[in-house]
Amino acid sequence: MEASAGLVAGSHNRNELVVIRRDGDPGPKPLRQPNGQVCQICGDDVGLAPGGEPFVACNECAFPVCRDCYEYERREGTQNCPQCKTRYKRLKGCARVPGDEEEEGVDDLENEFNWDGNESQYGAESIHGHMTYGRGGDLNGVQQPFQLNPNVPLLTNGKMVDDIPPEQHALVPSFMGGGGGKRIHPLPYADPSLPVQPRSMDPSKDLAAMDEARQPLSRKIPIPSSQINPYRMIIIIRLVVLGFFFHYRVMHPVNDAFALWLISVICEIWFAMSWILDQFPKWLPIERETYLDRLSLRFDKEGQPSQLAPIDFFVSTVDPLKEPPLVTANTVLSILAVDYPVDKVSCYVSDDGAAMLTFEALSETSEFAKKWVPFCKRFNIEPRAPEWYFQQKIDYLKDKVAASFVGERRAMKREYEEFKVRINALVAKAQKVPEEGWTMQDGTPWPGNNVRDHPGMIQVFLGQSGGLDCEGNELPRLVYVSREKRPGYNHHKKAGAMNALVRVSAVLTNAPYMLNLDCDHYINNSRAIKEAMCFMMDPLLGKKVCYVQFPQRFDGIDRHDRYANRNVVFFDINMKGLDGIQGPIYVGTGCVFRRQALYGYDAPKSKKPPSRTCNCWPKWCFCCCCGGNKKHKKKTTKPKTEKKKRLLFFKKEENQSPAYALGEIDECAPGAENEKAGIVNQQKLEKKFGQSSVFVTSTLLENGGTLKSASPASLLKEAIHVISCGYEDKTDWGKEIGWIYGSVTEDILTGFKMHCHGWRSIYCIPKRPAFKGSAPLNLSDRLHQVLRWALGSIEIFFSNHCPLWYGYGGGLKFLERFSYINSIVYPWTSIPLLAYCTLPAICLLTGKFITPELNNVASLWFMSLFICIFATGILEMRWSGVGIDDWWRNEQFWVIGGVSSHLFAVFQGLLKVIAGVDTSFTVTSKGGDDEEFSELYTFKWTTLLIPPTTLLLLNFIGVVAGVSNAINNGYESWGPLFGKLFFAFWVIVHLYPFLKGLVGRQNRTPTIVIVWSILLASIFSLLWVRIDPFLAKNDGPLLEECGLDCN
Repeated sequence: MEASAGLVAGSHNRNELVVIRRDGDPGPKPLRQPNGQVCQICGDDVGLAPGGEPFVACNECAFPVCRDCYEYERREGTQNCPQCKTRYKRLKGCARVPGDEEEEGVDDLENEFNWDGNESQYGAESIHGHMTYGRGGDLNGVQQPFQLNPNVPLLTNGKMVDDIPPEQHALVPSFMGGGGGKRIHPLPYADPSLPVQPRSMDPSKDLAAMDEARQPLSRKIPIPSSQINPYRMIIIIRLVVLGFFFHYRVMHPVNDAFALWLISVICEIWFAMSWILDQFPKWLPIERETYLDRLSLRFDKEGQPSQLAPIDFFVSTVDPLKEPPLVTANTVLSILAVDYPVDKVSCYVSDDGAAMLTFEALSETSEFAKKWVPFCKRFNIEPRAPEWYFQQKIDYLKDKVAASFVGERRAMKREYEEFKVRINALVAKAQKVPEEGWTMQDGTPWPGNNVRDHPGMIQVFLGQSGGLDCEGNELPRLVYVSREKRPGYNHHKKAGAMNALVRVSAVLTNAPYMLNLDCDHYINNSRAIKEAMCFMMDPLLGKKVCYVQFPQRFDGIDRHDRYANRNVVFFDINMKGLDGIQGPIYVGTGCVFRRQALYGYDAPKSKKPPSRTCNCWPKWCFCCCCGGNKKHKKKTTKPKTEKKKRLLFFKKEENQSPAYALGEIDECAPGAENEKAGIVNQQKLEKKFGQSSVFVTSTLLENGGTLKSASPASLLKEAIHVISCGYEDKTDWGKEIGWIYGSVTEDILTGFKMHCHGWRSIYCIPKRPAFKGSAPLNLSDRLHQVLRWALGSIEIFFSNHCPLWYGYGGGLKFLERFSYINSIVYPWTSIPLLAYCTLPAICLLTGKFITPELNNVASLWFMSLFICIFATGILEMRWSGVGIDDWWRNEQFWVIGGVSSHLFAVFQGLLKVIAGVDTSFTVTSKGGDDEEFSELYTFKWTTLLIPPTTLLLLNFIGVVAGVSNAINNGYESWGPLFGKLFFAFWVIVHLYPFLKGLVGRQNRTPTIVIVWSILLASIFSLLWVRIDPFLAKNDGPLLEECGLDCN
């Protein structure tokens, strides 16, 4: 794959494919015809035999196959011709394989084991083809520089021509012209043709390094028993106290306020169940530590080719006006500058809005990256997002010893400011869309002018041979992707866009691991990927890990964090608890995935150790007792062995383009049975993964890489094919594979499905935060964000994947299910929470209460419950390291969100399920004003503010009414008043951040709040008059007989 000179746009369904040039080239040049035959397996020229004649692999049917594919089929395949099924005979100069002994003829001993010639170096060149993926081909074992040809041919009407020179195509295949470099080995070994430099061995140092490399790459750090044991004890005590508390509440109803008592008891029981679902997944919290030095010793030794696994980065964006291109550009720049081998990093940017602004901004970003990336790596700066690097208020000269650093930093800052001006100019230009739509530099209309009806688009901005930085070093790949959109199709929003990226990346690079980021989450720690690889590439732990989740950290939030944007309690308490069970849930961003886990495969099962048997019993006794069972087991169960997956069946197309096999065949099956089994497996794979043969082939490779090379035209066609709008029809995409559909919070469903397959996840918290993003600062945006999350949970609750009834009998652990149930049930807590927050005002206005007069025993249980609640919070903060401010903000926003966003989510979810009324969401703004925290004071009216505002007014009026009533009725009424006032103040204190948000900046109350306050105050004033609190509570004057006869 190489940086192309044009944008590739096309539609598989409409059989169209176009390459739009960026440099204004007047038109395509005539395509040349190949001089020889084309191999029907890999698409390369068949080539010549040693005698100068055309190479013929099969003497029976002369099916065109090149020498490399012929040797591969003889050594690794079925040894049969794909067309006539005749066994290949050994040709002169080829190595002997099993079965050649039966052939008649003269042995070719002088060439049989000759692996030094150009035509017999399959292994070395295949490995070298992998190591130099996209860098250019090998000619006679010598690396040739790749020259970029700006003449990109125009491909239309679906006529794919296989003889396009690689240097003229947008997508460059892995072999890049080398005859033997067409195969790609999944593991990066060194080229055996290169000489090995001898060195003297220091036994003390080398043995110590070898011993260190054998050590685990990570370890668990359990919470100290002095901190976790009291925490567990107080949880058990709290459960016991809750039992006695509810026994008293149920057995002592309030007869004169039975309705209030019943509502309060129901609410309290619901709160207790919700607490149990939230509390017990935190029973086994752990922390983890990684060893990056051991990872380097094992996989990334200095002076040797890196054996670290490749990784594909996914960045998703939709609307550049709501998600500023400068924010996306910083995220992409931080990815391109990551501390990881450049040939193993590929960045895919999904533009689901097909905006030309995003496309042009990404083009500018790719140019600026050529200066920014070498600057980052030369001086090892952090973070590697320029906007945040130049904004940080620290001593940037710390630990810098290079004399040129100050001057180069000043020059780079100027370059970045000029880059920002260019991006701002693009944004200003995009504010007004021309009537005829956007046009590209060569006058071609922008294919995405109609956002809802446009072809798929792919542009490779950076690649190994086409993207060099200012110092001549290679840059990671950067690919722009916009999937096809057509009316009448359900595109599934972000989840559909992510699945399109999975398929495109599988066709082009097929890295075994993927990391997805929101466009506003940049890499804050350039070594974060290596942190994740300490778990993924661990020989003991890694095979069962489906993803490594990093916590979300945010920039630009005021130190008070009024609306709990940091969500510290969830990320530093709940997620650590889940890591001790089966792993954290997927939170939508900052997550490194194993590609095979996303494909819906089950986790590998660990082999049980052999059972111990006693040798003291006679053999005949042991056989009589156990032999029958063993025979029965052999008959009923089949051993499951992992065998090499090979491509055996070839599909011949009308245009003679190379075909790809899809069958997964057992090696021991005979020829006819092989064919039948392959056809069945082919149909199953196509039904599961779709009709792309290249993509289906890539799914069979556990360690990534591509099994067979393809021509550039075929790769291009497949890349456009897999992002077509109808590709997922009648497949398992979104059901069992990839990001799961059915909810706006696709992240919860996706992680849940993986855990049900038996996988486990890892929670990684590096000392330096791995990723940082922006969070909505003002109250309205924050509530809308929480509303979206809550509605997604409601959708999952009514779906087939609800954790309450889905996944039993699979690999999901019991406490992990508790966590998932809590994640989809918590919005329903808004109904009892709203009722419970209304009760104090009603009690104060009516003079009644939810509990009878307490005796000593009842007071003991009430006091014990409050003490346990506070003790649980204190001990939780102690072992987790969370501050009391963050813990209290979380408690406050639980009430604020519960009586507003969660409540609306419940009703909107019910409307969507019952009446089919769908709701749309606006993306929270990612950009802020120049003034720090200016958005914090921005007030945006929304209906979500009505319930908490009403609750505040109700409780304020109730407090005034209760105090007035106590003053009017004398000293005896003050005692019962204190319980009611405490209840009301509990509500007001929890809603205090909301009240502060309503007041706005500099105590200026918005007009709409004043209008609502006057309206509600008038209503409650009328209610006040109806209650008449200042009158004596009697039915009339007390009459007594005076003893006089009035008659």
